[in-house]
Amino acid sequence: MATYQRIRSGGRRILIVSYHRVVSDFTGELQRSIPGLLISQETFRKHMEGARSAGYELVGIGDAVDVMSGRRAAKKDLCVVTFDDGYRDVYRYAFPILQQMGIPAIIYLPTAFVGTRRRFNHDRLFHLLRRVQQRRYRPVFDALPAPALDLLGPVHSGTKSVSAALDDFIGEYPTHVLTDIIDSLEKQLGGGPELSPEQGDVMDWDEVRRMARAGFEFGAHTQGHNVLTLEPTAVIEQEVLESKRAIEREVGGTVRDFAYCNGWYSDEIIRVLVANGFRSGVTTEDTPNRIGGDPFTLRRKVMWENFSVGVLGDYSSALTVCQLDDCFGALGMNHPVPGRRPQAMASLAQILRPEAGSSEDLP
Repeated sequence: MATYQRIRSGGRRILIVSYHRVVSDFTGELQRSIPGLLISQETFRKHMEGARSAGYELVGIGDAVDVMSGRRAAKKDLCVVTFDDGYRDVYRYAFPILQQMGIPAIIYLPTAFVGTRRRFNHDRLFHLLRRVQQRRYRPVFDALPAPALDLLGPVHSGTKSVSAALDDFIGEYPTHVLTDIIDSLEKQLGGGPELSPEQGDVMDWDEVRRMARAGFEFGAHTQGHNVLTLEPTAVIEQEVLESKRAIEREVGGTVRDFAYCNGWYSDEIIRVLVANGFRSGVTTEDTPNRIGGDPFTLRRKVMWENFSVGVLGDYSSALTVCQLDDCFGALGMNHPVPGRRPQAMASLAQILRPEAGSSEDLP
């Protein structure tokens, strides 16, 4: 299978894996956080060991880009470890493992959250929707922004899990819609600190600098964790440039790598990245990277705890290696979601559609 994948990839496999949160207590955290963002510290270590046992050399993003472009050859298949969002869990639980094993990594930062008590909109919405479920509360849809029905309706009817509904919704509506819904739901639920998630805190700049001094890289991931395909060019430029400048100011060096929020990108976003000196952009498309491919559409495999759970419910090293080797993709058993999207305003008519959501429309 590895030989077949090398042929498909142009001679060398270039695997880029993506993580979000590495936690000490997976079972406990699962009760209050988005499951697909979580992996236990123990399983993460086993993933790193599994990548090495599968024949990968664990390298930085720059090495992978150089091999893809043909600027240098690789003696082994390559694996790049990436983290999105800069969660503090990564500093606490992944950083020591990576240091101990001598594995490089890059962390993509939404800079407006670093060193603050803010939580990401996806974590805030997940927390609020779980509160709605736990209280068996029926929202007053007439008092919510119209798009809220597209998020809450499938959850209420049971056609989608909270995580699935959130993922679909965040990919279709810009940031201001998310914050409007959060504000309205918090108001309906009576307000109070319990409506803001305790978990999901982000690193501060001192922690970022400690990791940087240890040799870890940091890339830009917008300021406010915005899906840029839903924003106009002026917002794209601001989010890209200010994120880049903040990291360079706080950490030093030059930021050259970018991660698309939600994995979605467009020709316009790539144009902005190229014009501002970036060398790569990573998606969440789960397909193989190929030698000679576009460095601004790098494919990543998003990993979490359950990707390594075998039929008996325990950790499966064989299943993990199958995931890393993309055996299921080669056999046509997975269905990767394309990341390329039309740029901005295509969904504006839907966002501003005149009809308001109402409780009568709720399934």
